[in-house]
Amino acid sequence: MAYHFASRMGKTPRSFIREILKTTEKPEVISFAGGLPSPSLFAVEELAAAAQDVMADAGRAALQYSTTEGYLPLREFIAERYRQRLGLSVDPDEVLITNGSQQCLDLIGKVFLDPGDPVFIERPGYLGAIQAFSLYEPEFRSVPLLDDGPDTGCLEAMLEEAPARLFYGVPNAQNPSGITYSEEKRRAVAAALAGTGTVFVEDDAYGELRFDGRCLPSVRQYLSDATVITGSFSKIVTPGLRVGWVAAPREIMDQITVAKQASDLHSNTLAQRVIARYLETNDIDAHIERITRAYRTQRDQMIAAIEEEFPEDARYTRPDGGMFLWVTLPEGCSTMRLLEIALEKNVAFVPGKAFYVDGGGDTTMRLNFSNAGEEEIAEGIRRLGAAIRTFIG
Repeated sequence: MAYHFASRMGKTPRSFIREILKTTEKPEVISFAGGLPSPSLFAVEELAAAAQDVMADAGRAALQYSTTEGYLPLREFIAERYRQRLGLSVDPDEVLITNGSQQCLDLIGKVFLDPGDPVFIERPGYLGAIQAFSLYEPEFRSVPLLDDGPDTGCLEAMLEEAPARLFYGVPNAQNPSGITYSEEKRRAVAAALAGTGTVFVEDDAYGELRFDGRCLPSVRQYLSDATVITGSFSKIVTPGLRVGWVAAPREIMDQITVAKQASDLHSNTLAQRVIARYLETNDIDAHIERITRAYRTQRDQMIAAIEEEFPEDARYTRPDGGMFLWVTLPEGCSTMRLLEIALEKNVAFVPGKAFYVDGGGDTTMRLNFSNAGEEEIAEGIRRLGAAIRTFIG
């Protein structure tokens, strides 16, 4: 039978990462491809205890339909944490709980984008955002990333030419590059966007995973009426419960709430209550400190291995947080073709080309360091270095 699908499906790319992960299910493959937190750091016993408490104390409510906005105590926790960490004034009514931060992007796309609308995105940009927004058939335009954040001169020129509906960015430990915006760049981005009608979508999935422990200001601090923040418990608690959130000014939140109702009514009530109970009965800051200490060590181990195994003219970022680093190989070393050789040597990564909406990235790759132990990092980078030498010949 010939099925007639919506035209948008032909314009929406598959998740390149998910396709790669299918090839890495063999136990002998060392994968740096997925954006996976370390399962060894999941608070399994504490979450089990929180789930038992919820079922014992409020089981019937936890298993019932709930409000679209989400469990109020959890939204209150998020709002208060914004106040304590970043000095942001966020009302709980400006927070909506989602099925992971990926749903935030889908809801934002639903609310803001019509076919052909311009969307600015970092170059390289987060693949999940590219895929989520592609469903709404926008026109992507790239803002180059420098070592300290977006090229604001280029951003200003693009805004003068034609303001976008959205500018999507990841200011902290950007996925895929690992780059963090400087404080000056955060102010400059806000100043460039002010009064243009372009909304800044501030994806803050990695803002708590700071290796030096120092919080950097949110762009919303300088652009409060035109910034939508997305957040997630996936990186600091667990991804499997799929609990994220979006924080936005009231007028925007009203529209997002309607879009959420049309999508799935509300997020998993039981998961929300379990997360809320876990946060109430455990020291989340101590847990985050354990995560960042481990990830900092894994980053250092990967960089040391790269310096040992990769060509001398390979360049790499040194992220100050998050879960990824970005490698640029010598000219002519196509990482798409390199991936085929790497998989033969039982090691995987994500070629950088997947993160560009306008072409480019042929010699780049994203490596995830958070989901591999010291021996896996050493052996995996050794295999990848051997694959590079095979490719170069």
